[in-house]
Amino acid sequence: MPIVQIDLLEGRTYEQKKAMVEKITEVLMETAEAKRESISIIIRDMPRENYAHAGQLASEKK
Repeated sequence: MPIVQIDLLEGRTYEQKKAMVEKITEVLMETAEAKRESISIIIRDMPRENYAHAGQLASEKK
């Protein structure tokens, strides 16, 4: 029973997320021999001010 968690900076569209989970599901079916109904995917949209890299908030980057 694969469970995939994906953290993304907010801003992806519904269509982008839908395409992403469809492709991830297909990959897990092929590579992990998982059944479609056993695959769960959790997407967590993160505000840019809640993520920092190299000492700088993503919301401050241009």
